[in-house]
Amino acid sequence: MSDATTTAPAADPTAKRSVRDLVRAAISGWLGTALEFMDYQLYSLAAALVFADLFFSSENPAVAVVAAMATYGVGYVARPVGAFFFARLGDKTGRTKVLFYTILLMGLATTLIGFLPTYSQVGVLAPILLVLLRIAQGFGAGAEISGAGVMLAEYAPAKRRGIIASLVALGTNCGTLLASGIWAILLVAYSEDEVIDWAWRIPFIASAVIMLFAIWVRFNLKETPVFEERDDVVDGKALSREETIQLATETGDIRTLEAMQRKPWKAFSIALLLRFGQAGNSGMIQTYLISYITVVLLLDRSIGVNAVIVSSLVAFITVPLSGWLGDRFGRKRMYMVWAIIALIVIVPTMLMISSKDTTQVFIGYVVLHNLAVMSFASLENLTLPELFGARNRYTYTAMAREIAAIIATGAGPVIAAAWVSAVTGSFIPIIIMLVFFTLCALVASIWMPEVAGRDLTDPRDAI
Repeated sequence: MSDATTTAPAADPTAKRSVRDLVRAAISGWLGTALEFMDYQLYSLAAALVFADLFFSSENPAVAVVAAMATYGVGYVARPVGAFFFARLGDKTGRTKVLFYTILLMGLATTLIGFLPTYSQVGVLAPILLVLLRIAQGFGAGAEISGAGVMLAEYAPAKRRGIIASLVALGTNCGTLLASGIWAILLVAYSEDEVIDWAWRIPFIASAVIMLFAIWVRFNLKETPVFEERDDVVDGKALSREETIQLATETGDIRTLEAMQRKPWKAFSIALLLRFGQAGNSGMIQTYLISYITVVLLLDRSIGVNAVIVSSLVAFITVPLSGWLGDRFGRKRMYMVWAIIALIVIVPTMLMISSKDTTQVFIGYVVLHNLAVMSFASLENLTLPELFGARNRYTYTAMAREIAAIIATGAGPVIAAAWVSAVTGSFIPIIIMLVFFTLCALVASIWMPEVAGRDLTDPRDAI
């Protein structure tokens, strides 16, 4: 690794932006991520509660439920495609322009779900329209959180990137809590018939308020100073590969010529493993473990739900703390520290959860979720963009995030459910899978170079 990849630039390009610009960018990133996760949580709850009755034939209720869940999955399939399309566009024309498009697409798709006709009104056209809107929603969401992380990393001063970029991870909590709260109020305020008849539309239509505010914030948001400082950006647009090589040859730009010769597989593999660790643990803890508490341990459904809410609130401390520690001690060191601590607490926290004692379940879940999921989430929003060179940062960050997520969060809970069932409810398979995912992050953190404070205008990857 070249020394230049870890040395901060002589003149920090972020100094060209005012504090007001930075605040606006931070709010923009937080809002976009909050809207993304609110959209998905609104839909997941609706799919579980009412969409089987509303959008699919009632002749076979079991098939209707499966169809509703499959439609939920369509949004995740569309994410990698959207990540590739929008992220490549973001590397060519700028981050803020693309993030305006993604939030508009996500927000419109979510709002329009609230105006859809039901199966009883238009027949098979209803689920078709629902699927199309889910695809649009996923297409936009695929590049949203990655773009927000890249934007904040390229906006923030080098010494404060960690804590500022952690706002992206906080957006996930805000969106999830807001959507859950809206549905909770809805189910209390209206009867079941009223919810199925018309009240289910309220959360989707109301999401337009956040969308419009986020669009207003992003409409006049200045492009990131790092993008504008790139040597291959002329008049706000990146040159082609051939033009970039020609310019670098003429100007003697060794960094760019070296970047063009390097293969991205090392940095991409590290990013993939880091993301695989966080996403895998997230799928196991935030998805499967709640089902395990209810179905296998036979505890009241409210225990798992309330544990998620409490843990999400605690994460408002964990996330910025992890970001600040990343600034103070470096990304590499903090990834290793969090991974080792997570490995240490997996067995005792699972023993606490399996005790069936409500207090122990709460403590075990909160500790495990915050140490094995949220601490990693905070670091990865910054570490992944820092691993890649300026020219393809958005593209590689988005693809690493979405490829790892669709594999880890898609396969993890399914494997765990089958494995636990095969060994008659034992929590040993859960421990093994959590250890595996956490080791992925630990191996990546040992392999990776230190990226804190590196020059983000450098076209070369960090390794």
